[in-house]
Amino acid sequence: MTSVEHSPLTRKLSAFVALSEVELAVLERLHQRRRSFVAGRDMVHQGQSAQAAYILSAGWVCSYKLQADGTRQIVDFQVPGDFLGLRSVLLRTSDHSFEPIVDIEAAEVLTSDLLEAFARTPRLATAILWAASRDEAMVVEHLVGIGRRDADARMAHFLLELGSRLALVGMGTEDGYDCPLTQYHLADALGLSAIHVNRVLRQLRENGLVTFRDGRVTFHDYEGLVELAEFDPAYLDQSGPLLK
Repeated sequence: MTSVEHSPLTRKLSAFVALSEVELAVLERLHQRRRSFVAGRDMVHQGQSAQAAYILSAGWVCSYKLQADGTRQIVDFQVPGDFLGLRSVLLRTSDHSFEPIVDIEAAEVLTSDLLEAFARTPRLATAILWAASRDEAMVVEHLVGIGRRDADARMAHFLLELGSRLALVGMGTEDGYDCPLTQYHLADALGLSAIHVNRVLRQLRENGLVTFRDGRVTFHDYEGLVELAEFDPAYLDQSGPLLK
């Protein structure tokens, strides 16, 4: 048994493929360059080239784009098991920045390491492509949320999606999950003001659906929240491995 066998990334990829001992050994090598990063200091900058990708092992990260006037739009949040900057490595230039929300631990993955892993284990390469495709599907859902869902449904959908992502890596259940995000993070990500976020969270709490307080999301009526958000987790593709 390798030390990476129960890592968040392994748990995540196992939703797509039943990993062999050879594939687990390759994942172990991808985790060799372990690094720590402090909260609030960008680990990857927008426009940066010749960079590495990272596998997030512990902690939370936000990815965001800066505008010319200095304002930012949070594109997504990364949780343990996620790749950071995978697309940017393959495209050679990062089109957005990554900032740790809390102190984090991550494995640095060089482009050469990644290409070697792809060449040696095509099934693992397919699983990583699945993870990247899943990330793209989430971005599409976020775009729909900002463009078409009202604020209550948008918030509900976002909290449910986070819960599903965390459940996949053993960090969440239908009862809830720990969450270090602030109302300002939620505002940046959901296209709302911080005041509006506060109002929406209060309404969801008063309706007996969910409470977000003191770094903890607690679901009171999970099915009711799913109905409000019209949340269909099929786009997350977590029902079980397609490749045995």
